[in-house]
Amino acid sequence: MNSRPIAPDDPRMRDYNRAQVLALLAELRTRGRPYGLLWGSADASDTTIDGRLLVDFGHAPVSTLLNLLDLLRDATARPE
Repeated sequence: MNSRPIAPDDPRMRDYNRAQVLALLAELRTRGRPYGLLWGSADASDTTIDGRLLVDFGHAPVSTLLNLLDLLRDATARPE
């Protein structure tokens, strides 16, 4: 991983809106597909906890989505 994992209670997580989460999910699907990681039903939830939007694949916080993307970006950046 290129950076430290983002904690679910990181204040920056309050800044993400539905459109941004949907864009991140689209990137996750694209980057995850070669590894067999498919989240076809994942969506931006209407649920928030303490002002933080949840991602609807088990009501995960946005930080989980960002940490998964960081791992996938790191994996795709490495030469095979």
